[in-house]
Amino acid sequence: MKDTRSEKWFYMFNYIILSIIALSCLLPLVHLFALSLSSNAAIVSGSVTLWPVGWNIESYDKLFFGTRIMSGFQNSFIITIVGTVLNMIFTVFCAYPLSRSYMYGRKFFTMAIIFTMLFSGGLIPSYLVIKSLGLIDTYGALWLPALVSVYNMLVMRSFFMGLPEEIEEAARIDGCSEMGLLMRIILPLSMPVMAALVLFYAVSHWNSFFNVMIYINSTAKYNVAVLVQQMIQSQTLLQDVANQSPEDLNSVTEESIKAAGVFVMTVPMLIVYPFLQKYFVKGVLIGSVKG
Repeated sequence: MKDTRSEKWFYMFNYIILSIIALSCLLPLVHLFALSLSSNAAIVSGSVTLWPVGWNIESYDKLFFGTRIMSGFQNSFIITIVGTVLNMIFTVFCAYPLSRSYMYGRKFFTMAIIFTMLFSGGLIPSYLVIKSLGLIDTYGALWLPALVSVYNMLVMRSFFMGLPEEIEEAARIDGCSEMGLLMRIILPLSMPVMAALVLFYAVSHWNSFFNVMIYINSTAKYNVAVLVQQMIQSQTLLQDVANQSPEDLNSVTEESIKAAGVFVMTVPMLIVYPFLQKYFVKGVLIGSVKG
């Protein structure tokens, strides 16, 4: 059937609104990239908009070789990869039993878990618990409190509940155990929701800032988000760049180094997203149909 005139206007209005939203998210990033590649004079004069003026890559050279940004990237990758793996393991083993109708007390446990999403002990009790466990200044303080996101667990639980029961029955007739059913049947069919939740967890760990500031005392363990924030707030960034001659420092500004730092922090997630994007919408929508 052909779209009516009102439907065409509706679609056009939606496209315009979505395009404006997309540009509002993309243009600041493009401006940062242009700023990081522009010359000192262009940045000072304020003539840089969405295209580099003067083309100068010295800011990236100072960023990677004159700051601790590389150690921050290493720490961020450790926090993100290990944290995401732990999140997915515990989310699967929490969501799967709660999705089985024959689990005794599953409604009680589900409501108890949802309660923690609505109410929490607060920052001070959480800090005291982490301190009593001896996890201060360790990455365990970042991983343990966030092992399972209640929202993500509910999405995965709904996805598991939406899978055909006939598949489970056929596997049991063939003698498949509960663990074998999960590993060989359920998880391979759940790749869309798995990919979507991997993206959720990875972005959360990569952008982790507040918990790092609270629980990590050693600056050598800071991730890239904290280091970039410190660079942005620094009033003496150029003086803090080690072993730089005055002549070299004249070719860059603090603004260009800060812009380069913010831009490179976003690059890893921009690289990962296209590989998971085809699963993203499907996984979230299918996982939210049934509650």
